[in-house]
Amino acid sequence: MTDFVQVSTATETREQAVQLAESVVRARLAAGAQVVGPVTSVFWHLGEFGTGEEWQLLLKTTAERYAALEEHLVAHHPWDKPEVVAVPITAGSPPYLRWVEASIAPSESR
Repeated sequence: MTDFVQVSTATETREQAVQLAESVVRARLAAGAQVVGPVTSVFWHLGEFGTGEEWQLLLKTTAERYAALEEHLVAHHPWDKPEVVAVPITAGSPPYLRWVEASIAPSESR
């Protein structure tokens, strides 16, 4: 099996998160996405301390597809410097992980 990752980012609104989720899944850069929120964020931005409400987006993909997913998210994200991070999926049910692989495969291999 291939290496899998969960990628996260956040947006200001639910609608922005859903739009990003739809665009990456339709592009087959992620097998699926969950939009979670609202969540409260605490951060430094432009030298100032702040808090805010955000919508978190969690995406499942392969390590091989991460670079293309990151590029897509940065290009389509409403923020100039969005958080885009990936953590390895160290274990998962084999049927689910096969589904992830199949879902992001080019159409000719499905």
